[in-house]
Amino acid sequence: MSKAVSILGSTGSIGRQSLEIVRELSLNVRALTCNKNISLLAEQIVEFAPELVGVGDGESALKLRELLVLEHDLEPKRHPQILTGYDGLCAAATMSGTNLIIVAVVGFSGLKPVLAALEAGLDIALANKETLVAGGELVTSLGAKRGARILPVDSEHSAIWQCLEVAPDREFKRIFLTASGGPFRAFDKSQLATVTPAMALRHPTWRMGAKITIDSATLMNKGLEMIEACHLFSCQPEQIEVVIHPQSIVHSMVELKDGSVIAQLGFPDMRVPIRLAITWPDRPEANYYRPYDPCASDASPLVFEAPDEEVFPALGLAKAAFAEGGLAPCVLNAANEAAVSLFLRGKIRFIDIWRIVANELAAPRPNLSVFNFTDLEKAHNETIARIMQRHS
Repeated sequence: MSKAVSILGSTGSIGRQSLEIVRELSLNVRALTCNKNISLLAEQIVEFAPELVGVGDGESALKLRELLVLEHDLEPKRHPQILTGYDGLCAAATMSGTNLIIVAVVGFSGLKPVLAALEAGLDIALANKETLVAGGELVTSLGAKRGARILPVDSEHSAIWQCLEVAPDREFKRIFLTASGGPFRAFDKSQLATVTPAMALRHPTWRMGAKITIDSATLMNKGLEMIEACHLFSCQPEQIEVVIHPQSIVHSMVELKDGSVIAQLGFPDMRVPIRLAITWPDRPEANYYRPYDPCASDASPLVFEAPDEEVFPALGLAKAAFAEGGLAPCVLNAANEAAVSLFLRGKIRFIDIWRIVANELAAPRPNLSVFNFTDLEKAHNETIARIMQRHS
């Protein structure tokens, strides 16, 4: 396969698994970025020889240069160009000669480089759901204008995308968006009040980064994914039913207009949707995943439950933000990002995550029917600053 990729967030879980696929398929790597994991980035540079890398700040750039020379014996003339902050992200997202930008950074920081890549007409393999939550209208309209594809990497959205391939004109009646339920699906409100970060980081089926693991535990992940699905598949929340499925084997389902329900199944392995986004529309053979066995002890019976939205209010918060539109989804995302950070640092309780998000959504804000990236960035930064100041 002849394809060149750039990976934003190459040292995170999705980024590392993306590089497994790159290695397997012998693809060319044009650019890599990370925030602070400079040691791993240095190893990736030595193996994949990107022309450009982006890091979080100048201190990280200096450390990277030292590592490449002192630990990896890489002559300065063989070093990639090193940029910092948004300059690095956007340069990596617009590298000439790149066929696909894999966006695996976490949070709002993914939005600006995604817009830059789409403006350049480059296809996106998107693993950053916050980009579509905060700026979905900007992203989808720009992608359509420039003829650039947005290929979903999330296992659920990849499943929906695959199911819709058999639907005439991609039309459907309902989406069943599956959720593992996280580690606390059987907890009541009093039990949730005692949850610690260590407890919340133990996901029962997936191995992910800290932020998305906490989002899974609160069900906010599913609220964000619902908004993401609305933008990806041009639908409304009323057409999406969130279903708790603790085995994480049915990655999502779609009901078509004739009553048929199409599902995509497989044992949990993020390399499968990552690989599909990289190779699409081809599906080259792979042999490293666990073959699906419907008779396996952990595959039968398949269990489905309705979420308890009173105990886990994240879904209702996401629906309210999408219904309001404008800056509200951006505020939802920013408030959740700040609250999760505070929880992981032991500053607030698990149940306070929902309270903080609800308070921010209830606060007055400009009612903008038309907005740009600057408006979203301002709303994002002000929301986070306000929350952090209250809990400093």
